[in-house]
Amino acid sequence: MNSKVTVQQPGTDNKIALFDPRSGSLPERLLFRYRRLIVLFCLLVSATLAWQAQHLRLSAAFESMIPVDHPYIQNYFQYRGQLGEGGNTLRIAVKSNDGSIYNTAYLETLKQLNDDLFLLTGVDRPYMKSLWTPATRWIGVTEEGFDGGPVIPEDYDGSPASIEQVRQNVERSGEIGRLVAPNLQSSVIILPLQDAATAGSDNALDYRALSKQLDDLREKYSNEHTSIAITGFAKVVGDLMDGLALMQLFFAGTLVICALVLYWYTRCLRSTLLVLLCSVIAVVWLLGLLASMGYNLDPYSILVPFLIFAIGLSHGAQKMNGIMQDIGRGADKLIAARLTFRRLFLTGAMALLADAVGFAVLMIINIPVIQDLAVTATIGVLVLVLTNLVLLPVLLSYTGVSKTAARREAESEQKAHDQTEARHSLWSFLDRFTSPGRWSNGALIIAGAMAAAGFAISLHLKVGDLDPGAPELRAESRYNQDNAFMVNNYAASSDKYVVMVKTPQYYCANYETLVKVDALEARLQQLPGVVSTTSLAALSKQAAAGMNEGSLTWYEIPRNQGLLNAIITRAPRELFNQNCDLLTINVFLADHKADTLTRVVNTVETFAAANNSKTLQFMSAAGNAGIEAATNIVVKKANVQMLMMVYAAVTILCFITFRSWRAVICTVLPLMLTSILCEALMVGLGIGLKVATLPVIALGVGIGVDYSLYILSVTLANLRNGETLSRAYYLALLSTGKVVILTGVTLGIAVATWAFSPIKFQADMGILLAFMFIWNMLGALILTPALARLLLTNHHLGAHSKTGQALL
Repeated sequence: MNSKVTVQQPGTDNKIALFDPRSGSLPERLLFRYRRLIVLFCLLVSATLAWQAQHLRLSAAFESMIPVDHPYIQNYFQYRGQLGEGGNTLRIAVKSNDGSIYNTAYLETLKQLNDDLFLLTGVDRPYMKSLWTPATRWIGVTEEGFDGGPVIPEDYDGSPASIEQVRQNVERSGEIGRLVAPNLQSSVIILPLQDAATAGSDNALDYRALSKQLDDLREKYSNEHTSIAITGFAKVVGDLMDGLALMQLFFAGTLVICALVLYWYTRCLRSTLLVLLCSVIAVVWLLGLLASMGYNLDPYSILVPFLIFAIGLSHGAQKMNGIMQDIGRGADKLIAARLTFRRLFLTGAMALLADAVGFAVLMIINIPVIQDLAVTATIGVLVLVLTNLVLLPVLLSYTGVSKTAARREAESEQKAHDQTEARHSLWSFLDRFTSPGRWSNGALIIAGAMAAAGFAISLHLKVGDLDPGAPELRAESRYNQDNAFMVNNYAASSDKYVVMVKTPQYYCANYETLVKVDALEARLQQLPGVVSTTSLAALSKQAAAGMNEGSLTWYEIPRNQGLLNAIITRAPRELFNQNCDLLTINVFLADHKADTLTRVVNTVETFAAANNSKTLQFMSAAGNAGIEAATNIVVKKANVQMLMMVYAAVTILCFITFRSWRAVICTVLPLMLTSILCEALMVGLGIGLKVATLPVIALGVGIGVDYSLYILSVTLANLRNGETLSRAYYLALLSTGKVVILTGVTLGIAVATWAFSPIKFQADMGILLAFMFIWNMLGALILTPALARLLLTNHHLGAHSKTGQALL
């Protein structure tokens, strides 16, 4: 086992020939003494968790996507059973391709579709609305007073006379622009969905199954005469889940790219497969543990297993490279595994711990889907400690590397350590940043300028969606085309913001109350992006005019309380509740872009601050747009809080690792630059800060800290051994640095292929992750040595001094 070589080995054992099997820490000795038991244990755990992983479900719940503790959401939860349409509503438009909807075939198709939708699981049936539902009524003024009834009467028989009666009823119902398009070529079925709490059930709605049922109904009723458009949260989630098969193909392509590049670098099939195997085992353990703990994956946390694989690949490649180098120096494969474990375990463990703490910080954001993502990522990173820092060296202690790989590594290292040989051009270029002068100073100046410019640009980062429809899907997707149809054809759009007005019991129709409701409604109608509004106040004005032969002179809120009480007996129930202590202002928006929602929120909050009293309270918010507005508020606040806590955690752990505030600065500043530039990139790409994108920057910090720790830890060890900064950094590049380059470039290119995904959410994540992989790598290779030149060498010693010491 004790083979002699002439190459110096940094660390406790200066020569492999002098290796003492009794050396090293107690965990190291126990680990390699009982390595067969370690392998057997991991095999049993892998089999058990692989079986458990089969029970993991992909699901999404409406409640998990919203900030449950925000006051807006608490208001919504308090009254969600009394609001009619809640925040989770489907709108199904049925379009007549033959012209007007007033024909027997169209109305019969609409009736059959209405009946099929009524029977779907999860539908809040009392609040379902279409031309065929009894709650859709018309009101008219006759010589004898008011008259009214269902829009489609019970005696409808499809005859021309019945069709004409339906046409007249629709015109008198006030539903043109809401249920019926102004061009009379389509109508909408409104389908509110029950969440688990409203339904009195512990079972969340299966959005994937619901989306499949909706697609089946679309296919059933779509023909040359009729076409169907569907919008709503449930359909977005369903389409995302349907796109997961394509997402998995891109994940598989990424794995293949990583495998090929790793094999090209090592020329050793067995070590390449072991690195990939241990990273895949980590993913299997993660999925199995999630299933055992009762967690599910959702469309947003589905990226986490890939990130765990990527981080595992980075650490695994470092371990494989270290063992390959030691075997190339002449060490036995067991000794090589022990030396690499001894040299890199602490660095890798601290890097993974920094990752875990950084991900765990996401738990402060009280949005369940982000908290689930935080739990998933934290568990995955902790699993990597066992699979890639422990299991991989143990497996490589059995297999070693191929003779070809060992010979290539020995020749490469001998050439690199030969002082008479010219350095590789890449190493020579990177080494320039350790020398005083224009290269290191220039890098810092350019980085500072980029940070300043990036920060200025990042100030324009918008919170929420920046595009109409569902930004998670491509603009040309079926869903976004359907959403465009809804916006272009209906005043009552798919984006609805509901202001709740709380009064004492039986005071919802009080004159003073309705006057203030009317005042707020008038302000909202003036805002850009507001398409239309409805309220009991507006209905009271319409009814007052109707009671006076339709004269607009009487178009105002009646002062007679008895008249107001009579009006609400015929008012739609979505405008007030059973106890008459809550009424609503329904604000229909052209879109749910961040700017649109901000204008509405500010207007409502300003009005509420000036008019709320003990007996009258204006409260936000229900409706899908209201819930998204609350989410935007939480995300905006959480972004700054999250970054501060992530960097605080990383800073503390780096200080524990290095015991040097100077080394901490060398590690953390490049990561901060990446975070700033990532936000600037989001501005440039038109990506808003929302639930789906908020965790990305925190994940990027976790990816980048690995690179910095591996390079800086080896550089510091060489400085302690008396090397100059230039030599210390050069030796770090030869050991861990080249693997940082390999994994950074490989993963960056691999995830960049996601930009071609038909799921825009995955495409955006691919671009952002590729940027962070590459930029974190460049920061570790360029900014870390430049900062080390400024901070780490004692009194800025010259490049040829042999006494340079890290200031610890």
